[in-house]
Amino acid sequence: MARELPVRIVQDPSQGFTRLPARVPPPDLVIGLDVHGEDRILARMHGPAVPALSGTEHKTFLEASPTEVRSVTARLRRLWREEFVAVAALDASGRSLHPYATLVDLTGEPQDELLAAVSQLAAYGTQLFLDVLLGGVGEPVKLFRGFLIEALRTEPPLRVRFDSDLFIPWPMLCLPPDATDEPGLPGVFHRFLGHRHHIEQTGGYYAGIADTREHLPPAVPAVSLNHDTHVDPRGRTRAAEVAELLARNTTLAERTTRRELEQALADSSLDEQLMYFWCHGHFETAEPEPPYLVVRLTDRRPIDAYTVRAHRPPRTECAPFQPFVLLNACYAGLPGNADLAYLGRALIETGARGILGPQLEMPQAFAAEYALEFLTRYLPGTETAGAVAHAVARHFADHLRNPLGFGYALHCGMDARLERAAPEGTPA
Repeated sequence: MARELPVRIVQDPSQGFTRLPARVPPPDLVIGLDVHGEDRILARMHGPAVPALSGTEHKTFLEASPTEVRSVTARLRRLWREEFVAVAALDASGRSLHPYATLVDLTGEPQDELLAAVSQLAAYGTQLFLDVLLGGVGEPVKLFRGFLIEALRTEPPLRVRFDSDLFIPWPMLCLPPDATDEPGLPGVFHRFLGHRHHIEQTGGYYAGIADTREHLPPAVPAVSLNHDTHVDPRGRTRAAEVAELLARNTTLAERTTRRELEQALADSSLDEQLMYFWCHGHFETAEPEPPYLVVRLTDRRPIDAYTVRAHRPPRTECAPFQPFVLLNACYAGLPGNADLAYLGRALIETGARGILGPQLEMPQAFAAEYALEFLTRYLPGTETAGAVAHAVARHFADHLRNPLGFGYALHCGMDARLERAAPEGTPA
């Protein structure tokens, strides 16, 4: 009588192909920016959101130089700080005219002044995107720009990936005004790419693929709070509520020193699904190289990309370390062409699924509110990081009239999700 023999697979001839996350569709739109030498940028574009050109991707050399793009990018970040975050002019009675750095809910502020301020930020975002990066009079550039604008005007939101050698705060960039825009602040907010679409930047490095056969998600997720207890010592922000949220229905590890973080990174069995950093950040200069991000916990000892690489080996197929990282480094200003790429890239190279962090100096009050809103939506495990970041940016803009949610950007991780083990008895 014929019977089925038991089979145990001991090799992987497909080299992981069967573990590819087929349930995650490819992005609707991929924009590539490759720097060639010192003065040329090759722009590429493909995906279902744009028509194919002879069966392949759209491609052209831009007329902008990498140096100019980096310079105007730094200017955009600086202007957000100078003309919105740091504005605190006083009237004759001593009342703050623009307390945008201390308030999260701006619905009670003079809306005409707020509209003027946000419109100015939108103008700067449009200038960088269309006048500088995609500016030019040549037909190839004009054709590329036209197709891209048409795709980005698409409704509903697209899943957009910027695979770029240039680190630009994409959610802060804007489309030009359109006759169909709503009047007032709603129409201006909707011009921001961060309001219109789910966005991630890969920068040439990508998160790994989880081994779903050998590394099943836990029923209770492991998370960590890596923080500087000197930040907001008087409790004026909602940071304490964020800590309480992180401890709810999770296994929470709290770290306040570099040594504790180094010991955790050196542990080959470290298996955290979420790492949250609440601390100050600043940029160290490394001439002639660009500045690089340094964060400090309570002990004030610097933590940078080399700290991570020194204690955490590069990602391996069987490593359980695959967290999503919310790097809420307060006041992490971005001088020159620096960004989160160095520290974020080190974390991704060692296994992190994605990094979310501010692209400009972020007021403590808003940073804590952003973390609370993001984690409240992300921790249940029902939405991806890209969908949550998009929803949070829209929440602050649409309901609180605050554009600072566009100041956060994803480095990889658009499809990351806090997976939880299904209850016993649930069908696979």
